Amino acid sequence: MMLLLLAYLGGVLTLLSPCILPVLPFVFARAGRSFLRSTLPLLLGMAATFTVVASLAAVGSAWVAQANQIGRWVALVVMALFALALLWPAFADRLLAPFQRAGARLSARADAADDAGRGGAGTSLLVGIATGLLWAPCAGPILGLVLTGAALNGASASTSSLLLAYALGAVTALALAVWVGGRLFNALKARLGLGNALRRGLGIAALLAVLAIAMGWDTGVLTRLSTVSTARLEQGLLDSVPGAQATGAAMTTTAGAAADAPLPVEGELPALDGATGWLNSPPLGREQLRGKVVLVDFWTYSCINCLRALPFVHEWERRYRDHGLVVVGVHTPEFAFERNPRNVMRAVAQLKVGYPVAMDNDYAIWRAFDNRYWPAHYFIDAQGRIRAHQFGEGNYAHSEQVIRRLLQEAGQKDLPPPADPAATSLEGVAEQADMGNLRSPETYLGHARAEHFASPGGQRKGQPFDYALPATLALNQWGLRGNWTVDAEAAGLQQAGGRIAFRFHARDLHLVLAPGDDGKPVRFRAWLDGKPVAASAAGGDVHADGTGVVDEHRLYQLVRQRDNVGEHHFEIEFLDPGVQAYAFTFG
Repeated sequence: MMLLLLAYLGGVLTLLSPCILPVLPFVFARAGRSFLRSTLPLLLGMAATFTVVASLAAVGSAWVAQANQIGRWVALVVMALFALALLWPAFADRLLAPFQRAGARLSARADAADDAGRGGAGTSLLVGIATGLLWAPCAGPILGLVLTGAALNGASASTSSLLLAYALGAVTALALAVWVGGRLFNALKARLGLGNALRRGLGIAALLAVLAIAMGWDTGVLTRLSTVSTARLEQGLLDSVPGAQATGAAMTTTAGAAADAPLPVEGELPALDGATGWLNSPPLGREQLRGKVVLVDFWTYSCINCLRALPFVHEWERRYRDHGLVVVGVHTPEFAFERNPRNVMRAVAQLKVGYPVAMDNDYAIWRAFDNRYWPAHYFIDAQGRIRAHQFGEGNYAHSEQVIRRLLQEAGQKDLPPPADPAATSLEGVAEQADMGNLRSPETYLGHARAEHFASPGGQRKGQPFDYALPATLALNQWGLRGNWTVDAEAAGLQQAGGRIAFRFHARDLHLVLAPGDDGKPVRFRAWLDGKPVAASAAGGDVHADGTGVVDEHRLYQLVRQRDNVGEHHFEIEFLDPGVQAYAFTFG
């Protein structure tokens, strides 16, 4: 219920977002009419269409994304005709004549019907459905939580209800705006005789909105030209509710009992039989693990947060495996390439993971635990009960203390001394983040979760396009140059010479990359503040001259600053086509 309330409030705040501007003319064109016959059907049609399309698109169905693109163009045609009907009532009469027998009523005829107290609801519903297809709300923290949860947990009544709550919040705010606008609209018509002028003004505004949407300004320019930012308000709402944080690898949260408090029973160890494969072990289940203390570690191999936690998991496994501890890694993929068993096997070997790993490609184990985070650690006692959990990096000393207590409860004695977290060997990407200098968030490049994209015209979904970098980038903005195709998960380079730029503030910069479908390596050159990345700032995957090669599907460390940590302009140029770029992460 709390998440539903947060989603609803996030929708209400949408009225303050610039991304609502393109649909306002269509909504305000119904102002001054019957609320039940005109405004309410329009808003409900908008909410229903947005909920259905967003629910399906959030789970990554490519055909739905394509259908939505077609639907947007159909909706643009409908809206353009609607706008022209507002401008010229005679055109509305001619336009509607062929549809009268089917009961279609638009614009001028809808006006007459409303004024006469009959009909009009079907027209408004049609306009609302079209508006829902055109509406592309800015993805703030709350909508990001809802969409990411839908993508990870699949289509369900829960995720759809959250999206509907968000849409209804926006509808509530719009209804209030239409009510206020309608009163003003009627006052102007009555006192100044401006009814026709206002009608034509709305028609012109609607045509301009159609142009803005067709040019991609609703998803590009308007997300960066906000005069009233709702992100802080939304984040404040999220921060005020414990546990209501964004799902995924970027968030670090902790939970569990204090060091000297009794460990509660949080539930039973779910079945692990949903795994699509096992590495380093035959399949394991509750019966095989009963009598053992078990640490279940949810991870995925391109997740920087998981990679930074992995050395501590290795150390616990090494230190306590002869005393009854079993570590089970559950590899739940975030990106499509992490579903490939060969990629996972290579990563397990490179990362020297020797304990059992369940490949959870279908998210069956993830859902069984009702998990929402990478990494996530669940601590299970010898009786098969979940006694504690840890979400995100950090809190390593406390996690080890939980392991020791569960081993002692199981009768283990003479345990080795606890590990010293400061003495744990951390190299390369595993080195802990410099939190004092970390000002840049994880940023996805695929259009499903992209934020802060600054190239002119916004992203063109699923089609090759020649992008250009803006003259300047603000902190945490990024852009593309060259011919790229931006899909839901990644941006793919079609021609050699393409670039990605990012204005960041952090010690480390990483980018999840993959070679093209043909598997050929892709050469690159990295730049920092207009110069090739020097040896003093080169990450583990960049040579001393600033060059490197993308030859695997994984996370690449491109910048590791030894000094002068601050705000910098980063660019990476790809000398060959085919590269796939997924997400920036920082440390």
